[in-house]
Amino acid sequence: MEKANETTVTEFFLKGLSGCPRLEIIFFVLLLVMYVVILLGNGILIIISILDSHLHTPMYFFLSNLSFLDICYTTTSIPSALVSFLSQRKTISFSGCAVQMFLGLAMGTTECVLLGMMAFDRYVAICNPLRYPVIMSKAAYVPMAAGSWVTGGVNSLVQTVLVVHLPFCRNNVINHFTCEILAVMKLACANISGNEFTMLVATTLFILTPLLLIFISYTLIIFNILKIHSAEGRSKAFSTCSAHLIVVIIFYGTILFMYMKPKSKESLKSDKLQATDKLISMFYGVMTPMMNPLIYSLRNKDVKQAVKHLLGRKFFSKQM
Repeated sequence: MEKANETTVTEFFLKGLSGCPRLEIIFFVLLLVMYVVILLGNGILIIISILDSHLHTPMYFFLSNLSFLDICYTTTSIPSALVSFLSQRKTISFSGCAVQMFLGLAMGTTECVLLGMMAFDRYVAICNPLRYPVIMSKAAYVPMAAGSWVTGGVNSLVQTVLVVHLPFCRNNVINHFTCEILAVMKLACANISGNEFTMLVATTLFILTPLLLIFISYTLIIFNILKIHSAEGRSKAFSTCSAHLIVVIIFYGTILFMYMKPKSKESLKSDKLQATDKLISMFYGVMTPMMNPLIYSLRNKDVKQAVKHLLGRKFFSKQM
């Protein structure tokens, strides 16, 4: 009977918002607008970080990596989701699903580690300003950023290979917009305790460890800021790290709420995501990359000045 029930799954059905055509149209418009904003906002940050010599610093090098990461992360899922909203065919091949799992998890892990590196950079800049050029030299911050990418890729490769080698039976319906690795893992007709354990270890290493580094860095930063006597000095010191702190709160706050909120027994048995879960998933996958360039540009005078300079130079060249 077990052999009769087992089949080779060649594709998955992405349920998403099937059965709600009106919601699909609304989500299509919202996702399309958000995706365009993500490409424009993060693209501008990358361009000004390259063209403006005043932004050739570790902080903006990390920021340009974060912007490129957000573009890659959203590009792995949004275009396919947009197509599925307009198409009657909502399937994805097994290999395509594996690629989407790998890229999504790799980008997510890399962002966690990169945010930790950025927190360390802000700690050195505020608590050890005189030694900052030595500690955060190019020989240090380039390998730090590269290490973030390598860590994300290796972790994702291990997790994806373990999931791909699981046996899948008749059920190939993923109640999600994309091939999210946890949703795919639950479809396996085998014991997934080993996969869950490796996922727990990876979560501890690559999500909670950077979060601990961020917490320690900002605890020391706050203590250092409180030692500054002048209100102007405290305000200036806090402004150098406030944008990164807001991004961290949004990013980790959404992760913690999405993965640690309690689920009812009924939802666990039926394996169905509620509408709120899907909205939270969209917020985590789209809103954070969209907000990052807005937060950094609105709270950073250097970025504002660089954007004005870039736009002014383009306007002047057109006049010529």
